[in-house]
Amino acid sequence: MNNFCKLVTVLSTLLLTACPNNPNSQQSFEVKFLVGSALEQFCQQAAEQLNQQQPKLDNGQRFHLTCEAKGSGDIVSEVVSYLQQLQNGTLSVDSPELPSLISVDGEIYFTQLRSQVEQLFAGQNYIPQVTDAPLLASSPMVFMTSTELAESVNQGNLYTALVSAETHQNLNNNSPQIPIRFVHTAPTRSNSGLQTLVAQFTAVSGKKPEELTVADIQQYQTQVQAIQRKITRYGISTNSLAKDMVKNGVYWASIASVYESSVIQANTNLPPNASRYQAIYPTETLTSNMRAVVPNTPWMNENEKAAAQQVIEYLRSPEAQKIATNLGLRPGIPGVNLGPKFSPEFGVNSAAKYNALRSPKPEVVDAMLRSWQDYAKKPSQVVLIVDSSGSMSGDKLPAVQNTLRIYIESLGQKDRITLIDFDSEVRPPVIVDSTPEGKNRGFQFINGLDAEGGTRLYDAALSAQQWLQRNLNPDAINAVIILTDGEDSDSYLSLEKLQKALKRTNFNTENEQQQGIAFFTIGYGNEGEFNPEVLKQIADVSGGYYRKGDPQTITQLMSDLQVEF
Repeated sequence: MNNFCKLVTVLSTLLLTACPNNPNSQQSFEVKFLVGSALEQFCQQAAEQLNQQQPKLDNGQRFHLTCEAKGSGDIVSEVVSYLQQLQNGTLSVDSPELPSLISVDGEIYFTQLRSQVEQLFAGQNYIPQVTDAPLLASSPMVFMTSTELAESVNQGNLYTALVSAETHQNLNNNSPQIPIRFVHTAPTRSNSGLQTLVAQFTAVSGKKPEELTVADIQQYQTQVQAIQRKITRYGISTNSLAKDMVKNGVYWASIASVYESSVIQANTNLPPNASRYQAIYPTETLTSNMRAVVPNTPWMNENEKAAAQQVIEYLRSPEAQKIATNLGLRPGIPGVNLGPKFSPEFGVNSAAKYNALRSPKPEVVDAMLRSWQDYAKKPSQVVLIVDSSGSMSGDKLPAVQNTLRIYIESLGQKDRITLIDFDSEVRPPVIVDSTPEGKNRGFQFINGLDAEGGTRLYDAALSAQQWLQRNLNPDAINAVIILTDGEDSDSYLSLEKLQKALKRTNFNTENEQQQGIAFFTIGYGNEGEFNPEVLKQIADVSGGYYRKGDPQTITQLMSDLQVEF
């Protein structure tokens, strides 16, 4: 290396080390904030503003804030897992994935987190009391619906009516005879879904959440199951579910249980002449109080604790709280103006009156989740189309095989999947369920996959739709997942004809008396190997969505998709 190159290298190193804005600087340590999905945008925007201010401790040590968003149920599981791994020595206190701050999207999951940690590590007080965790923002649970249907949804106890009502005219004689189609997130993964489940048991039992017992859950689960029969789809993201409702229309979902902030975000940047949706505030509802938790865990050193407290102070400052209100979240401190988005234009009422419900006991919440998984949850029937063409060779096919194995092993008692393998041919379907025999058929399918041949994508998609039409389960969520790494090359069917066929079974006025079939598409591999626009079109026309995956992300991607059904 010549002297000039050496000089450039030295100067570059000095600049990287000295620059306070550089998150990789040796003088700046990371404060990782693990947040629920409702706080994701708030955390990211606040972190950007805070990091620009080059924060540092009283001792001069610089730090920077990063955010990682997950479902609240996932956060609980993850934190418990970290503590168990630390205890058995498989994780170091210096591991980068360990968070310095934690927030779940509501106090029910907060209580679950504290309860589960306390059961495993009694007396350690790793997770503080709710009252010791400062409030960052809040948002009440509301019913989201179109203006046309608002009169039918706006009643004292909607969940009690949903036990037997089938159309919106059953709810209100002046409303259209549109079938009731309901969406909320999965309570095992999402705070809004768990709060929805609590609200349903509260409504049908006539008891306050804190009065409910484990015996009550079994007594009233039949009524909750009747409400769940009207589900179109579950989900892991409340805001995404609300936006999908706007995109797909009232025949996809006529009622959603979401945050007030989700309605505001769904009505933000709507296309011209698009219908607006509005929030209906129940007489009694749960409010999602989003709090900041500084864990008193073995991985937290004094610098991290001090930095975490400084971050909380910033997030509760008027400067940062304005970010929250711009996103439709109510502020965590008094004296902050709500701003222009808390208005009828964005579907909400800034002065809405309702009684705030409290959290049930942790053991009652556990019983609700078990009841939902084993009894009340709507079953699913999913056709999974697997591309095994020649381009799936290398590390692609083994990653998919492992992902399918995990998917099959985690099937619920009432769930069924049908596997279709395609390359230059579309092979016969293999039906898999949660029984030992059903799972064994699935494992044989996985073992038989071999990467060769072309890509008969459109024909395989039509085959899946036709199979579901012949075997439609009206009491289940019927859906198709397409996993492909290439563009169609061998189909007899054109994309235009496939789209026309998919429109016949999507969620629209022509199909209002039948269960729709949504397609979820995964482009697997590198951009350019497949056509993402084609996969988006297939998903959009049917009421599903498109995602991109690769061998490193496919297992998590499929796990998230499995939650939808």
